[in-house]
Amino acid sequence: MMRAQSLLILRLTILLIHSSAESRCVSESNKYVKSAYWPSHTVSYMPPSSINAALYTHIIYGFADLNDQTFEVNVSSNDQNIIKEFTPTVLKKNPCVKTLISIDGGGSNSIAFALMVSNAYRRKVFIKSAIALARRHGFHGLDLDWEFPQNTTEMDNFGTLFSEWRHNIEVEATSSGRPPLLLTAAVYFAQRFFLWGKLRAYPTSSIVRNLDWVNVMCYDYHGKWDTSSTGAHSALYDPTSNISTSYGIESWLESGLPPQKVVMGMPLYGRSWILKSRNETVIGAPAVAAGPKQNLSNETGVMFSEIEDFIREKNATEVFDKVTVSAYSYAGDVGWLRQRRISCRKDPVR
Repeated sequence: MMRAQSLLILRLTILLIHSSAESRCVSESNKYVKSAYWPSHTVSYMPPSSINAALYTHIIYGFADLNDQTFEVNVSSNDQNIIKEFTPTVLKKNPCVKTLISIDGGGSNSIAFALMVSNAYRRKVFIKSAIALARRHGFHGLDLDWEFPQNTTEMDNFGTLFSEWRHNIEVEATSSGRPPLLLTAAVYFAQRFFLWGKLRAYPTSSIVRNLDWVNVMCYDYHGKWDTSSTGAHSALYDPTSNISTSYGIESWLESGLPPQKVVMGMPLYGRSWILKSRNETVIGAPAVAAGPKQNLSNETGVMFSEIEDFIREKNATEVFDKVTVSAYSYAGDVGWLRQRRISCRKDPVR
């Protein structure tokens, strides 16, 4: 009898500890979202085991793909082993962190997405396969990164997709007895915008009803597509144009999106240019080309941790620009822009 009582007490203690940990996780995740995208192509030099998961409430795996023939969501053969170990790996470092799978990313096949959202059967196939993929590999949610819907019709269909997706998530959660999957989307920095000469606006009302939040891409305002001058590629402010984070976030809030559903994206990389003159080094200075190709980014004009090497090896001059809230550096005829908003911004968004 005594032994049975001891076992009962032990079990109750374990349950109480587990319940306390769960409550702490729920409490922390409800305060704010601190998320990051992890692109699977970085696995050779930045495997999931190297992620400091304690820094985040959510980590987003990039990327699953949309099959342009079947309209199912799947992952490449190279990613099969990576994706199944992703969530268990990051949970070891932070049991509270939530993981999501992002679908498609910057290389989105916009035509395939447009075809998928325009047809009820294709949307059903897409939604069913996306939910199955997340559940199969232990993820807590799904993120959609379609760059970008091209017109009003595609935006309207996008909103329809969100509604049907949310409905299916709730149905699946009820039938499986598991918590509903999170549902988010990566979106352009502004809610209403011109791009390639066409005006379009995101379906805010559907987003409010159906998404947990949006990941607003407040970066890549300038880059190698414009080599005539340098630019702060994630400027918090820009007094000369509407291409800034302050303008973009404000446009989302003015459209009716609640602040708690806005996550401001920030780049952890810099963009570089070859300067036209060593005597003109400010933001907006004339340039002649994108900066040299780098090993990690494997493209011209983009620098990751090579920025630190550049500063050290070239004895580069570092400057902080109070107008755009940006930091930049230059040495010789190479200049690059990065952001310091983590340490210096005065909470423009909470």
